[in-house]
Amino acid sequence: MSAWVLPDHIADVLPSEARHIEELRRELLDTARSYGYELVMPPLLEHIESLLTGTGEALDLQTFKLVDQLSGRTLGLRADTTPQVARIDAHLLGRSAVTRLCYCGPVLHTRPDRPHATREPLQLGAEIYGHRGMEADLEVLELAQACLRAARVQDLQVDLADARIVSALLDRQAATADQRHAIQSALSVKDSASLQRLTAGFDPVIAAALQALPQLYGDVTVLDRAAMVLPAWPAIEAALNDLRWLVGRVGQAKVSIDLADTRGYAYYSGIRFAIYAPQASDALARGGRYDGVGAVFGHRVERDRPAVGFSVDLKQLVSAVPALALKVAIRAPWGDNDGLRAAIASLRSRGETVVCVMPGHESEIDEFQCDRELIEAAGHWIVQAV
Repeated sequence: MSAWVLPDHIADVLPSEARHIEELRRELLDTARSYGYELVMPPLLEHIESLLTGTGEALDLQTFKLVDQLSGRTLGLRADTTPQVARIDAHLLGRSAVTRLCYCGPVLHTRPDRPHATREPLQLGAEIYGHRGMEADLEVLELAQACLRAARVQDLQVDLADARIVSALLDRQAATADQRHAIQSALSVKDSASLQRLTAGFDPVIAAALQALPQLYGDVTVLDRAAMVLPAWPAIEAALNDLRWLVGRVGQAKVSIDLADTRGYAYYSGIRFAIYAPQASDALARGGRYDGVGAVFGHRVERDRPAVGFSVDLKQLVSAVPALALKVAIRAPWGDNDGLRAAIASLRSRGETVVCVMPGHESEIDEFQCDRELIEAAGHWIVQAV
């Protein structure tokens, strides 16, 4: 095997795409800042017990592990940044008020999480801690949409679900952990035959409700149908009411409901959302509520804070938006003439890109479009259109 061949689902990012990703990163972080979110930069690796505290088995299996040569302890390379941000809120900031945090950095996956995906996503996200009301859910959903629109993604569709519905049903049934996992998996793929088999012997009301969930997807009328076929228990009624409230405030995006969508069931505690666009085969943003995520990082009850957040993979996002035009630049001759060097330095200090043509290499660099050139006229260096 050639020494330069990279591992499967790992790739270099070449100049045009790298510039586009970097511009998206800046644009989206600026969008988050405009909503009042503060930037944090968690480390790429941590002690494994800290990195995986409070997370599910799925994240454990996605996490690369290695031995620290200094301490001999097992370290993990993060597969998701949210647990780290929760640790920062719980232990390092210790605020009692609402806290808004955002981040952007690489994460590593042992396996791609969808066909043709990279194992090294560039994850950008935002989290809000300290507010239990639906206002926080709405703000995060609005911010996620604002970020995608800042990236020039059009025709957004928001898909909504709520983890409380399935949890309320299974919490009233003496189901083992393996049964719960199997039921959640069957719901996620709408496998009605498996659901019927898995719920045999359950309380008839609970079994009927679980078996009805795969059909409860579509437009907002799903919520009316759900109210008719699901038990009128407080947790279920609260979930349906909150979904109805949120649907009325989503904005310009199309909205769909899927009450059998259980992705992240071990993680989310309330409303969850995914945002799609016609030009992408999978969701461009995912998020939702995960209350209490910081409580596992300590014994203080007050750190059991409500939380809502979302994340996007900038490498996936850049493939779903139009490519950027080449960056305009000024072509300049190479030389050590003091006047020429001063003119180039002055242009660069004003934010211009100046590409010096090396002797014998007059062909242009592909990443830049030199629409102007620096020439000497009457003893002065001036810029003129090409």
